[in-house]
Amino acid sequence: MFKGKKVMLGVCGGIAAYKAIELLRLMVKAGADVSVVMTASAREFVTPLTFQTLSSNPVHSDLFDLYQEKEIGHISLADGADLFVIAPATANIIGKIAGGIADDLLTTTVMATRAPVLFAPAMNVHMYENPIYRRNEKSLRELGYHFIDPAFGALACGYEGQGKLPDPEAIFTAAQAVLAPQDLAGQKILVTAGPTREELDPVRYLSNYSSGKMGYAIASAAVQRGAEVVLVSGPTFLSAPAGVELVPVVSAEQMRACVLSVLPSATAVVKAAAVADYRPLTVAEQKIKKNDAELTVSLEKNPDILAEVGEKKQGQVVVGFAAETENLLKHASDKLKRKKLDLIVANDITQSGAGFDVDTNIVKLLHADGRVEELPQLSKDEVAHQLLDRVVALLH
Repeated sequence: MFKGKKVMLGVCGGIAAYKAIELLRLMVKAGADVSVVMTASAREFVTPLTFQTLSSNPVHSDLFDLYQEKEIGHISLADGADLFVIAPATANIIGKIAGGIADDLLTTTVMATRAPVLFAPAMNVHMYENPIYRRNEKSLRELGYHFIDPAFGALACGYEGQGKLPDPEAIFTAAQAVLAPQDLAGQKILVTAGPTREELDPVRYLSNYSSGKMGYAIASAAVQRGAEVVLVSGPTFLSAPAGVELVPVVSAEQMRACVLSVLPSATAVVKAAAVADYRPLTVAEQKIKKNDAELTVSLEKNPDILAEVGEKKQGQVVVGFAAETENLLKHASDKLKRKKLDLIVANDITQSGAGFDVDTNIVKLLHADGRVEELPQLSKDEVAHQLLDRVVALLH
């Protein structure tokens, strides 16, 4: 969503101003061209040089700086923006903008911009609960401005409650959602992710190398595009994307039960999980002790969740994944047909940049009508949006 976009980042005076540095880094890493506007108070907390170094752009702060007015100006800043993010947004700046006051560079630029504006409020809990502030936020929301709610927690002033600036990752995700097309609004997307674990005894299990990154990227992208998302996830070290309903599971049987319970209400299913094909026939009640004898483990098949979804679907779009080490197209095409899928995402996990636990992927998209699309190496976030573009087309 950020690649090639021009983003204005407004930074106001508050102890949370330092978090805007990480937000800037995330946006630049995602391909955005970011220009920073700081209020006079913000410069008391963080130096402009920090933002200038990370953004590779000059930092703007003075409304009547003759050089800025000649070369850039608040109108030029406003006209060039694809998105305006204000983080942290103080009660003061929100009140001024709600009241139509434009008395510094940040407020005049916001007043002049036609880009969507996202506020990330941060303030004392009592200020946040003040009816005057609540009225100002409500007024701006009704005018089409976007907000991410502050987080609960210990505040710098010593109080505890709602008022903390959300984590930079959460603001970054909210900003992506503002930029994203809302072409999945009204849809309910069921996504599975991660590995499953099949217990051998109380301390051991069978599993695989799946990190869950691809499935989590799909869930996050779907939320950004307006969908209601249920993410059924095996054990991972990942945090659930903001706005996603996370259902944690461990075994294939648990994943199957969750998937089948959500399936009737879903409009699309994306099965990105690496579900174990087999599980131990018997599970030892106590830890299996090592001795001189060889150990033989008998396995039985796990249920084929994807095939069952393909059989039971009633109008839903169903997407599967095929992680292969050889004969990629042959195996993926066979899986697509056998399991009655609308689309399958195939990748050769032996390729550099396409295996487990990396941030990129190299995939081929096989359609039920026989078409094959080959994508270059992309980040998993980019693959997720490419995949959802095809899901949107199938839904319509």
